[in-house]
Amino acid sequence: MAKVLVLYYSTYGHIEKMAEAVADGARDAGATVDIRRVPELVPEETARKANFKLDQPAPVAQVDDLPNYDAIIIGTGTRYGRMSSQMANFLDQTGPLWARGALNGKVGGAFASTATQHGGQETTLFSIITNLIHLGMIPVGLPYSFQGQSRLDEVTGGTPYGATTIAASDGSRQPSGTELAGARFQGKHIAEIATRLFG
Repeated sequence: MAKVLVLYYSTYGHIEKMAEAVADGARDAGATVDIRRVPELVPEETARKANFKLDQPAPVAQVDDLPNYDAIIIGTGTRYGRMSSQMANFLDQTGPLWARGALNGKVGGAFASTATQHGGQETTLFSIITNLIHLGMIPVGLPYSFQGQSRLDEVTGGTPYGATTIAASDGSRQPSGTELAGARFQGKHIAEIATRLFG
């Protein structure tokens, strides 16, 4: 049975919902799953004024816990076409893990959100995937066997590089059924691969 970590940063709750769907999919594959979030860097007063979602129940992740997992699936909102500074800060602390190859051969994945359809979903995913590769991990995306990402009858996120959602510039749009299904599919797919590799 694979052990999977869903590691995320969510300002307004969109990625939190996607993380829960990713975790559900991994559990459907029989994996043991933990959901953890990275620390908030914005001062609390500023975050409250900006209506950040500060009541997220997921425990805060610790860098030293990452080697305990067979697969790590990372999600974050987009900042100018790249991952959020909160997630980047957390990953920047993995140097000691990189130096000793602690994550070599583990399975990884990425999911993201943007304000608009063309707001940098794929570049954000690649900014995560680049970290996974440098850490020696095996990145796994969202294959086209998830047919929801090919639909043209609705506005939807989803790329072959990972599940995505569109939040709208004011955060008013919540993840759609198709987007959550893509997140579940990716979580299950990664957990199944991790189980094949690690039993």
